[in-house]
Amino acid sequence: MSVRELVVLGTASQVPTRHRNHNGYLLRWDGEGILFDPGEGTQRQMLRAGVAAHDLNRICVTHFHGDHSLGLAGVIQRINLDKVPHEITAHYPRSGQRFFDRLRYATAYRETVDITQSPVSADGPLARTGTYTLDARKLSHPVESYGYRIVEPDGRRMLPERLAAHGIKGPDVGRIQREGSLGGVALDEVSEVRRGQRFAFVMDTRLCDGVYALAEGCDMLVIESTFLDEDEQLAVEHGHLTAAQAARVARDGGVRHLVLTHFSQRYTDPEEFERQARAACYEGELTVAHDLLRVPVPKRR
Repeated sequence: MSVRELVVLGTASQVPTRHRNHNGYLLRWDGEGILFDPGEGTQRQMLRAGVAAHDLNRICVTHFHGDHSLGLAGVIQRINLDKVPHEITAHYPRSGQRFFDRLRYATAYRETVDITQSPVSADGPLARTGTYTLDARKLSHPVESYGYRIVEPDGRRMLPERLAAHGIKGPDVGRIQREGSLGGVALDEVSEVRRGQRFAFVMDTRLCDGVYALAEGCDMLVIESTFLDEDEQLAVEHGHLTAAQAARVARDGGVRHLVLTHFSQRYTDPEEFERQARAACYEGELTVAHDLLRVPVPKRR
């Protein structure tokens, strides 16, 4: 059975706290696992969340600040220790190649797995599989940063009442799907487009074109909301978003489920992030993330 869910491994910005680990997010997408921004302590959080190295197929790093990448060393070494038998691909800003290399070989270990390096240097597609396309968009942060977007190809939904009206049943249903028409009846007459699911991951950034492009039409948007409204100027200066800004992006983009994360240690009441997001008129499903939370990707429309 296919599973599409977000496993939250850590939600702290800059430094971990007693209750929040450094960043770390695993997207389960059918049979694949995509690990985003493994900060310090991610390997232990994976253990606590029941995530194994064998579950990983891709690692996507938005940028090379420590709270988003210091866990790479441990995760990569665990992948090699467990001798993961399948290919694992790593995406990260090409400008941070020296940081990736240092983290990959931070200490001595036996390298048993060939991790494919696929650095990002421009907006556009990074990978296409049978179930999704992975794209990147540049963000606005003091160091080069990219957000990621996963788009499932559109499919078709068969309409039973129209099939019945044309007398199409049994094996003929599969035949019209394969061939596009049957006995003068076109596939479009008995089906409709089933839009593929869309997921976006947006970390450290100011508001910019890339943020809006990533969020547009998403079923789930995981986005940083480091600051609250009263500290919006700090957000701009340091290249971050507030909860209200993130919510307006989600509102304008028609996002179905908004997941807020990457919280500054200065705030002690997580409910205030939800209050300010709702005050910004976002009416979809809203989750203020906490460590070890599991969030299902919304079912197809």
